[in-house]
Amino acid sequence: METINKKILLVEDDPNFGIVLKDYLSMNDFDVTLAKNGMEGFEKFKKDSYDVCILDVMMPYKDGFTLAKEIREKNEEVPIVFLTAKTMKEDVLKGYKAGADDYLNKPFDSEVLLVKLRAILQRNASNTLADSKKFEFEVGNFHLNSKLRFLKYKDEETIKLSPKENDLLRLLALHENDLMPRELALTKIWRDDNYFTSRSMDVYIAKLRKYLKRDDTVEILNIHGEGFRLVVKPESE
Repeated sequence: METINKKILLVEDDPNFGIVLKDYLSMNDFDVTLAKNGMEGFEKFKKDSYDVCILDVMMPYKDGFTLAKEIREKNEEVPIVFLTAKTMKEDVLKGYKAGADDYLNKPFDSEVLLVKLRAILQRNASNTLADSKKFEFEVGNFHLNSKLRFLKYKDEETIKLSPKENDLLRLLALHENDLMPRELALTKIWRDDNYFTSRSMDVYIAKLRKYLKRDDTVEILNIHGEGFRLVVKPESE
């Protein structure tokens, strides 16, 4: 997951820790804005747009929970990660209720934070893509009209896809030559991520592979443990 130019709002009242964490994230290609308390954090949030907010919980003037609620009133989508020295279950639950996407207890491994940030950004990007309004696609020599559920190969007869075949192929086409996370398809199409829905999706992937085998430049790859990739290779001269 590319992090270059991804903007982070870091709100941390410990000046030394804040500077060290900002420098670490900047070294890993994030564009970081540091605020030293909740009030300053909210002012900076209102003046710019951010891809992720990292909030310390215990801060003067305005704590992280209050700041998260104010951020959520302005933006329901931006991911929020809490940093806290408190490990009480009640505080963790309070954080999630305030709109947190993740939670890290101090002290924490900075590499763990990086992994969490990249996972959140990947998930957010995939969700945004899945919610796009695009419904017509050229997939190799296939034309997909996902509004009508039509799949057509060159001048051959049109195939009418079932609703789940259609939704799954559209999601793959939106992620063409990139990873389509398994959990994204299960939550967007099946509305649940469990063993049975996962097996059901594998059946539909097999059906789509049968349709697509007419074109040897198109292939659905299984990325073990992660999801699928619709690969469209350029036609050889």
